[in-house]
Amino acid sequence: MRDQYEPDWREGRQGLLFGGPVWRRALVWLAAAAGAGVVALLAFIIIALQGLPSLDDLKDYQPPVTSRVHAGDGALVAEFAREQRVFVPIAQIPDRVKSAFVATEDARFFEHSGIDYRGLARAIVSNVGNVLRGRRLEGASTITQQVAGNMLTGRAAACEGGIGGLFCAVYTKFREGLMAQRIEKALDKDRILELYLNQIYLGNRAYGVAAAALNYFDKPLSELTVGEAAYLAVLPKGPANYDPRDPRKRERAIERRNYVIGRMLDRGDITAAEAEAARAEELVSHDRLAGDQYIAASHFVEEIRRQVQQQYGERALYDGGLSIRSTLDTRLQLAAARVMRAGLEQYDRRHEWRGPVASGDAAGDVQAQLHDAPAPPQLSNWVRAMVTRTGNGAITLTDENAATGRLIDNDAQWAAQGARRQRGRALSRGAIVYVTRASGRYTLRQTPEVQGALVAMDPHTGRVLAMVGGYSFNDANVLNHATQANRQPGSAFKPIVYAAALDWTGGEAPITPASLFDDGPLAIEAGDGTNWSPENYTREYYGPTTLRRGLEMSRNAMTARVAYEMGPERVLEYGRRMGVYGENTQAVFALALGAGETTLMRLTTAYGMFVNGGRQIQPILIDRIQDRSGQSIFRRDQRECPSCTAEWSRQAPPTLPDARQQVLDPITAFQIVSMTQGVVLRGTGSVINELGIPLAGKTGTTNDYKDAWFIGYSPDLVVGIWAGFDTPRDMGEGETGGRIAAPIFRDFMRAALADTQPTPFRIPSGVRMVRIDPRTGLLPASDVNPDDTMIEYFRPGTEPTRNSNSSPFVFGGTDPIDPRVLSGLGSIFSPGEGDGQRGTDQQQQQSEDLNGLY
Repeated sequence: MRDQYEPDWREGRQGLLFGGPVWRRALVWLAAAAGAGVVALLAFIIIALQGLPSLDDLKDYQPPVTSRVHAGDGALVAEFAREQRVFVPIAQIPDRVKSAFVATEDARFFEHSGIDYRGLARAIVSNVGNVLRGRRLEGASTITQQVAGNMLTGRAAACEGGIGGLFCAVYTKFREGLMAQRIEKALDKDRILELYLNQIYLGNRAYGVAAAALNYFDKPLSELTVGEAAYLAVLPKGPANYDPRDPRKRERAIERRNYVIGRMLDRGDITAAEAEAARAEELVSHDRLAGDQYIAASHFVEEIRRQVQQQYGERALYDGGLSIRSTLDTRLQLAAARVMRAGLEQYDRRHEWRGPVASGDAAGDVQAQLHDAPAPPQLSNWVRAMVTRTGNGAITLTDENAATGRLIDNDAQWAAQGARRQRGRALSRGAIVYVTRASGRYTLRQTPEVQGALVAMDPHTGRVLAMVGGYSFNDANVLNHATQANRQPGSAFKPIVYAAALDWTGGEAPITPASLFDDGPLAIEAGDGTNWSPENYTREYYGPTTLRRGLEMSRNAMTARVAYEMGPERVLEYGRRMGVYGENTQAVFALALGAGETTLMRLTTAYGMFVNGGRQIQPILIDRIQDRSGQSIFRRDQRECPSCTAEWSRQAPPTLPDARQQVLDPITAFQIVSMTQGVVLRGTGSVINELGIPLAGKTGTTNDYKDAWFIGYSPDLVVGIWAGFDTPRDMGEGETGGRIAAPIFRDFMRAALADTQPTPFRIPSGVRMVRIDPRTGLLPASDVNPDDTMIEYFRPGTEPTRNSNSSPFVFGGTDPIDPRVLSGLGSIFSPGEGDGQRGTDQQQQQSEDLNGLY
């Protein structure tokens, strides 16, 4: 037991803490708080030091870099990036750019060791006054600290508010300072500045100064002026606050730019004359990658994105800095987009008006309402307009440019007809529509519901030169109708059927373009208890007809008879051989009339094999891909050519091996080319003949006018056109491939071949060219008018030899025939001259009636 006089230690401690003089108690509490603070500080430092990022990542740091897509002519057409960046080594960054950023962001960058203590003290003192005056606080982060924060520790500005946010900010800032000092010890100043200038976000989708130079001024770093470099140095403080495209922020941007110019002058980075000139510069920014050629390439670029991402992955595409050289021809692509748009709009114009795009109040702020209305389609010159007055049969509109005028009378009637069919379509006061303006009058425009696609390809290599996947370029990533839409080709498949027939040796006699087949009714057992009885478009039959004439006029019954003789298996075999159909397609007779499904890209590729002499090709959109260091990781052409890199000493060009597989006999391929040339000269595609140059192709229309096709070619360009609704439905009576698709082909070829000399189709070796009577397919009798004859092309040994009063052997041999030598022999070598139908019967008149149809 404790002695009653022994002091209790607990009482002593309580006395020390709570007893005695006040000053003693204060000192004790102060010492205790200081000790706790020291412990907390040590704990804070220990925690902050844990898990600091390794500097090894910075030494070998490769930031995410933009992947860029270039056209075949070198033009930039697209970029893919999560952070749009072009990495530029510090040695290639101009001094004026480096000086502008150092002068603005960290004037003592080359003097401090990661933390600018002088600047920090100045910022603390200044911020006391800023708090009292309600001004924005000054920062004191050095460039090195910003590198640490941006790339390793995260920035304090990302912390949320409250006590927790304050602790987060202090903690992050402390770690940032520690990392900044470590970075200064591990890296030299040039490397730190290089990381900073390539990493920092500068607005307008740009990370790093090189991307900012492109996105704001559409020029490389080396071409930036002092004023432009100074403007970029403004942006780290808040890009959105200094956007020169916003009139409300333009003056602030210029004021801040001039401040940076002054800082550069004070530091001696520029002369007074340079500063004066820089301040006088206009601050003009550009909206890069927004011109017509970029919009027109949307579907092409999206297809490239799919292919590259599938092959190399999303990270490589969006972060890897790939350089993708595509096959795109920017001139042809823009032409393709425009003619496809125009063709679909012309079709839409032949049908009903579907009503305004929006409605508003004509008594209100018209301009504001038009600005808020749905924007017109890209790549159009349409504007939005509101109906502001109606009466006495006239409709007055005011457009988004504040111009006013009347609607042309035909369009007022068109709109009235649509309004009678359905309520809500009327052009009443307040209706908002799309229009174009000419001579003070307005023409109505509406976005077609019908879709379409176009593919233009080099038939010798398969390089896709242009591709349009639909009417709209706003939703290019939804469905590419050129590559993803499987549709029935209709009669556009017939050339493949006829190629199979020309190669067929199973009949009683070889089949030639002059062979006669009965174009009459027939019933073929379909195998399911029903009969297949195809009819011609005219619902009439024309009796014995040459194979050529049957293709020119797209005779269904005759084509079905040809397929019946060969069997559906052979038709399918050729469809697969030429890449039109896949393994899931079944061998049925209806394939001969295009009942199977395929894509525009596949069918266009198949037609390319006709004009290239029967060589297999695959569609190519990408020629080469290089990684961020310039190393080729993909090259489409894998042929070996050791002499291609030899120094030139007047030697002949190297000869490259032709690795393409021969899938079709060259003579058969040319016979199809010649027969499809007849389609253009006097058949269902004669609307194209007005161009007056060697062209060939075939129309296609499916049942109930659900699909319209034209696939055609010149000697060095194959082009496919398709039109139809996404959900197949009747496009209207008479809306055939000859009426919808063929004019689009014509207009594209007019633009594509405008600067080229007309070139005849190449004739392979061994072809026999014989003058025949096209009514019989035989040699003409002596009493036949030469104007009623034509030249036909035969495989050796298949040409007619009877009735040889006129020479059957006109030209031919073992060497390829240069078509240019035939020009002096007269029109007898043009398959369009003398079709043998002149004045014979009603067949010629029916041919003329069908021009532009089917």
